[in-house]
Amino acid sequence: MKAIIRTIRVSEKGQIALPKDVRESAKIDIGDSLILIQKDKKIMLEKAEIIESKTKEDFKDLVKLSEMSLKSLWDNEEDEIWSNCLKKK
Repeated sequence: MKAIIRTIRVSEKGQIALPKDVRESAKIDIGDSLILIQKDKKIMLEKAEIIESKTKEDFKDLVKLSEMSLKSLWDNEEDEIWSNCLKKK
């Protein structure tokens, strides 16, 4: 993918408009959520769904480890707290 370089202006209200060719290239549609990340004086915009999918992938091993660690607690019939919670469902 080639880089697209555009000059845009900031309005009195601090708003910017993304040029049509940039929106089309990034597949940004009306109503899409964007994440704004700032580090020092640099700003990056990314579609929220892309960040969410990357984050989900990053944490999948942690979720699996947590589930494995807690399985012994969930399966322990002598544990009154979990047993009572399961009965309420």
